[in-house]
Parts: sequence; C-alpha cells; structure tokens
Amino acid sequence: MKSKVAEMMIAPSLLASNQSCLGQEAERAERSGADRLHLDIMDGHFVPNISFGPQVVQAIRPLTKLFFDVHLICSQPDILLEPFAKAGADEMIIHVELGEQVPSLIHKIKSLGKKVGLAINPPTAIASVRLFLKQIDLLLVMTVNPGFGGQEFIPQCLPKIRQAQGWRREKNLSYRISVDGGINDQTAAECARAGADTTILFGTPSLKVAVKKMRQIVNENQPGAGGWESLKSTGESNSPDSFLCIQKLHLPEWRNPK
Repeated sequence: MKSKVAEMMIAPSLLASNQSCLGQEAERAERSGADRLHLDIMDGHFVPNISFGPQVVQAIRPLTKLFFDVHLICSQPDILLEPFAKAGADEMIIHVELGEQVPSLIHKIKSLGKKVGLAINPPTAIASVRLFLKQIDLLLVMTVNPGFGGQEFIPQCLPKIRQAQGWRREKNLSYRISVDGGINDQTAAECARAGADTTILFGTPSLKVAVKKMRQIVNENQPGAGGWESLKSTGESNSPDSFLCIQKLHLPEWRNPK
C-alpha cells in the first residue's frame, strides 16, 4: 500500500540559538514560518553535555504558538515527563536505546496527553524500533551521535530512513520520519529522497531565507512529490544567523543584529 506523502515540517532547534535571549529566539522562529520548535534536553549522563530544563520551556511557552518538540536525551526521562508536560511540551521524544524502559515511557507520555517520539542513535540497528512503530507519532533518526553540534552527517544512516519509510508504507502507518544532524543542502536532499519528513541546516545568513530554501529542497526531493509545495509566508529574521532543522534548524554562532 502506498503511503501518502506527508507535509514537510521545519523545526528550529532552541539549543543552537542565542542562549542569552531564548524567549526572543523562540519568537523569531515563529516569525520565520517554521512549523515547530525543537528542544534538546541533555542530562550529562546519556550524553556528556547539559542543556536546559522544564523551567525554560515554561518561560518561553507563552511567547509562541509553535508546537514544542521536546527531545529527552536523558538516562532517566521518566522523572522528567510530567514536569515537561506541565511546562508546555506537545511531543516528547525518548531513545530506543533505553531498552526495557521504552514501553512504560510510551505509556506514560500517552497518559499525559502528549504525542510520542522515538529516537535512534547511529550505532543502533533500525530493527530495534520496529516493535513500537504503531505506538509512536514520530521516529527521529539521529544522523550524528547526539551531544554536540557541528558534527558531520553519517551517510550510513540513510538506509535506516529508507527502511523506516518502507515500513510506514507497508503497514500504512502515519508516524513522521525526522532526521537530526549534519544537514546541509546535499544531505537534506538525500534524506528527503530516502523518506524523511523533516532535516537540519547550519550557518545560513537569514532564517527567512533558510526556511524557504529548506522547504524547496525537501519538497523537490520527497518520494512521490511532483515538485515543492507553495511556501509559507515567512517573517524577516532580525539576526544574521539562523537555526533550522527538518527536524531542526541551528544557529551556530549568534551575532547581534545590525
């Protein structure tokens, strides 16, 4: 059975924005015409880095109507699910590498009334997610090892995307396929051709331009698409750097607007 071509989504990553003014950056993401805001939550255990907690999500939630995509790159996400749900998360993504914890985590996220995402790291076999595909709303294929930005795309992850797309089509499922890490014009096109719905772009001079260009790239290369969809109207960026991801757009180095 042939699955319907999903509408592409672009989700800037708050982690890659100017950390001194997260609220303004969240508002800027919405003005750009992005679809979601991606929030990477790192605990210093699952990966050797720390980001931010529920208080940050709660503080910026009133400032934007964007869908909040919370990626819990954490060893014990069970203690964080309720706080992030109360803070304003719309979807919470956990890692399949957590093994036996995964079924109960999926159940708890659903019980909190939130959408469920499942992430998979580059070294992990794609077969590990198959059991959960009917229970999730999003599959996040990491195309770099999580923890730090600026890494190069791992091309060996492309077969995972193709397999996830194949299962989705075969079983007529509706989970989104998102990719995260090392995305540029070339790798965004490769991921879109493989079946990804969403990607990451680094170092662009304007968020408005970046969102437009990414929409064009992914829609032109999406399986079954006969060209790219009409672009959303987007707001002007008030910073010369931008942070885009299909599932994220990153601001590598923020500079004060001139």
